[in-house]
Amino acid sequence: MPRLSAVSGRILIVDDDDRQRAALAAMLLDCDFETQVASDGQEALERLTAFNADVIVADLVMPRMDGFELLRHLKERGDLTPAIVLTGFGSMEKALSAVRDLKAFWFLEKPVEPRAFKILLDRAIHYKRSLQRTDELKRDLSLRGVLGDLVGTSPAMQQIFALIRQVGPTSAPVLICGESGTGKELVAREIHNCSPRADGPFVAINAAALPETLIESELFGHEKGSFTGAMERSAGCFEQAHRGTLLLDEIGEMPPSTQPKLLRVLEDLRVRRLGGKHEIPVDVRVLAATSQDLGTHLREELYYRLSVFQILIPPLREHKEDIPPIADVMLQNLNKKHGTRIAGVDVDVLQLFQRYDWPGNVRELRNVLERATIMAGEGLIRLTNLPSPAFSVSPGRHASPSPGYEGPIMLPPGQPLMKLEAAYIKLTLEHVAGNRKRAADMLGISLRTLQNRIAALREEAKTATPGS
Repeated sequence: MPRLSAVSGRILIVDDDDRQRAALAAMLLDCDFETQVASDGQEALERLTAFNADVIVADLVMPRMDGFELLRHLKERGDLTPAIVLTGFGSMEKALSAVRDLKAFWFLEKPVEPRAFKILLDRAIHYKRSLQRTDELKRDLSLRGVLGDLVGTSPAMQQIFALIRQVGPTSAPVLICGESGTGKELVAREIHNCSPRADGPFVAINAAALPETLIESELFGHEKGSFTGAMERSAGCFEQAHRGTLLLDEIGEMPPSTQPKLLRVLEDLRVRRLGGKHEIPVDVRVLAATSQDLGTHLREELYYRLSVFQILIPPLREHKEDIPPIADVMLQNLNKKHGTRIAGVDVDVLQLFQRYDWPGNVRELRNVLERATIMAGEGLIRLTNLPSPAFSVSPGRHASPSPGYEGPIMLPPGQPLMKLEAAYIKLTLEHVAGNRKRAADMLGISLRTLQNRIAALREEAKTATPGS
């Protein structure tokens, strides 16, 4: 019988039944596995001190320490070694509980079928390798590629990190420029975190998100009864940010009538609430951010006051080498948010990410990964987990052309479904350079089904063509 496993690995088999242990070990004799056995959970923990297993195969019902208790111990000490649990007839519920509650990799019913056993071991080992690569990347990032929530090893991002460390300890105003979605607020937060004000509040206000009638109240506060709807006294953002940092996001959207008042507060560091009679001293460091050219939007003197120091964040399309580490950190956060177990991004997905233009920048990357994380649930994010044909493509912006790739399918409404299906199959085949097996995998169908559909579409096309 030919080898099914092409992956070397270390397997620990845990079962109190001598014959069952021997049978499972015998199944792996023709595979490139190093195998050890243990008679219960307690012995398994002892063996794991010297045997770095890639996969643990454990029965659930054992004396002294059963499989549940073993998995509980591994989970508590943060051991991420994937575990395959064995379940007998009538105990399927227990196996599902181990997978759901104790994060076992998967389960196998007794008697164990050799081929299924080896395939599952291969998958578990691939998963373990992905976790190890992720851990290595985390360690590497912690040394040179991360500043707080900002991630990047490219020269452009390293330059931004250096500027943040340089200006952070000062009290200088900073103007942060960059397209929408590039992470301007993250940069502002790291400037705050690198400053002597790090223990103070960080307050952000978006000028573009507030109506002109409310922006002064949000900035400076108001007294009770100062305008219709002012039912009580309210402190503005300057007061809320006292001894901390205030970010004025989208400063170019600040109404012209408010700009002179803002300039005066910046110069005097005193605010007067709407309807108030007294000025209130504030100790605030002001940062500003914009995604537009401020030349025609901001008073000259206010611009110079806010732009003592500037940081320009490049769009994601200009530092695509940072996509893998950024995606890794995002996936860690998304796993925590959604309770998923995504180990990383498949190489085909990374290649597509490198070709894509990212008009929405890092924010769009996060949205794509969040959807894919929910779709995949565990393991690697693959092409089938992504929106098709290339994310939610905006008009005029799409993945940079790869051989045969023509961008989004554009058909007028009311066309026959056959036409859409033919166009999508053609696009997919061109994307994979004619590899039908890979195209079938991407489309979620068998190779035979794809071949039958291609033949049927050709016949339909001949029938629909006059004179053919």
